[in-house]
Amino acid sequence: MVDDELELRLSSETDRDWIYRLRHEVYARELGQHSPNPAGLLTDDLDEGNVYIVAALHGEPAGFISVTPPWAGRYSIDKYLRGDEHPALREDGLFEIRILTVDPSRRGEMIGKLLMYAALRWVMAHGGRSIVALGRVGLLPMYLGLGLASTGVAVRSGAVDFELLTGDVAELTDRTLRQYGPLLRDLRRTVRWRLEVAFLPEDESCAHGGASIEALGRGFDTLDAHRDVVPADVLDAWFPPAPAAVAALTDGQRWIARTSPPAQAGGLIEEIARRRGVPEDAVAVGAGSSDLIFRAFRGWLDASSRVLLIDPCYGEYAHVVERVIGCRADRFPLRREEGWRIDPERFARALRERYDLVVVVNPNNPTGVHLDAAELREVLAGAPGGTRFWIDEAYVGYAGAGQSLEPYAAAADNAVVCTSLSKMYALSGLRAAYLTAPPRLAAELRRWTPPWAVSLPAQIAAVHALRDPAYYAAQWAQTVVLRAELAAALTAIGADLHVSESVANFVLLTLPRGGPGAAQLVDRCRRQGVFLRDLSPLSPAFEGRTVRIAVRDAAANARVAVAVAEALRVPLGVA
Repeated sequence: MVDDELELRLSSETDRDWIYRLRHEVYARELGQHSPNPAGLLTDDLDEGNVYIVAALHGEPAGFISVTPPWAGRYSIDKYLRGDEHPALREDGLFEIRILTVDPSRRGEMIGKLLMYAALRWVMAHGGRSIVALGRVGLLPMYLGLGLASTGVAVRSGAVDFELLTGDVAELTDRTLRQYGPLLRDLRRTVRWRLEVAFLPEDESCAHGGASIEALGRGFDTLDAHRDVVPADVLDAWFPPAPAAVAALTDGQRWIARTSPPAQAGGLIEEIARRRGVPEDAVAVGAGSSDLIFRAFRGWLDASSRVLLIDPCYGEYAHVVERVIGCRADRFPLRREEGWRIDPERFARALRERYDLVVVVNPNNPTGVHLDAAELREVLAGAPGGTRFWIDEAYVGYAGAGQSLEPYAAAADNAVVCTSLSKMYALSGLRAAYLTAPPRLAAELRRWTPPWAVSLPAQIAAVHALRDPAYYAAQWAQTVVLRAELAAALTAIGADLHVSESVANFVLLTLPRGGPGAAQLVDRCRRQGVFLRDLSPLSPAFEGRTVRIAVRDAAANARVAVAVAEALRVPLGVA
């Protein structure tokens, strides 16, 4: 049983003294891994970069576990093993879990397992996909029972024997929930969970923004409250759809609501082809880009497929590839110090590994950086034969004229372009998107599409929206102005914030190390009715310090800046 006075939380500075004393007591005096020292404190040079999660029982220390994130730059394991000799140590964005320690008087009370679980949840919340650990041989049954796998690599440190253990974070989470789900649901009511991540994963789907709409209630009976909320956590347009689209929906709403749409959306396909200058047989439509992603990927890929994803990028892709289809996904890492830019030469070299599918979001969400169409076309043209590219152009309108690869995709044999009408055309609530592909692939997607997949309101609104490019060009231009104003207001807060404008309808705000993390900032702003997006779960590249803020109208943007400034005035350690 677990005492209802058990608390799990991140350590504070005042915890460090007892952590180092307990480390000395266990690893120097009890186990003999290190030599005892007169101070009775055991530290190492990784402590500054480590994250400690502590367990306290009735307010007294009960144990701790340490996590070394990839942005620390090095790992404890480096002292014993060379990364180039062990594949498990070459994983990009690797997290090391280490020094699981429980006070001798508290052993056997499940505290160790809960600390391991807390470390796993923290890693997952920071975009971790793989973990490694040096597991003490005497505790191997517990580690293996939790789902970690032994590599068979032995390490000896002092008088203690260890084995190198590895684990896939998603698989470990699934196993933990299958094995301990009922117990964890009971513990949720008793354990005092003080971490910045939920005690239990919410569901099996991909995590998205959208907490702002959830805040309005599930029953849709408090929708008027949307005026009190700033939904800067989702990239929906701040402006309304084209006037003709609004008028068509408003004037015919009773008839539209009760009438079945054209089964194959032929009129919408004709309008898309005419406006984009591509053949009709190169177009397939869907109820939003996610609909197209799920249908296409499940048709083209299986468990044996190899996929390359840009990292970071839109999270739905990793979810579908790894969690829905179950195939291998490699990452092409983008680098903060390079401004998150896709380096075409480095990208071309990565493609030599030969992939079945390569996903490029351009402009990229969530980094907001765009690779020029000419450079991307050159990469595609030089890729190995048999490589298919999926180019997500949800925000390409913000990149300027001539930046879409739709004409290339219609004529080439190795590319598909997915274009959402949701964000750029203010139709997110209606769900409409299309892809441009070689006619053979487009026909394949149309065969896999159920009738009436795109609703009548969505078809009507999309057709009218596409017919008014001047209206949208003006809104996109105004978005650039509002984006610059929002970035300036956030920069003026100071506090060593780093604010970068995307080419699309959002900015990124990165917090300095040593202060509140992204999750804390998001939580504090949410209490003021301002919703931001914590990017940490998408990739460890964000280091738990970056939030994405969607551009809204001028008044809402001002409210965002005020909420962020107020949130950052709260002292560290105060909820």
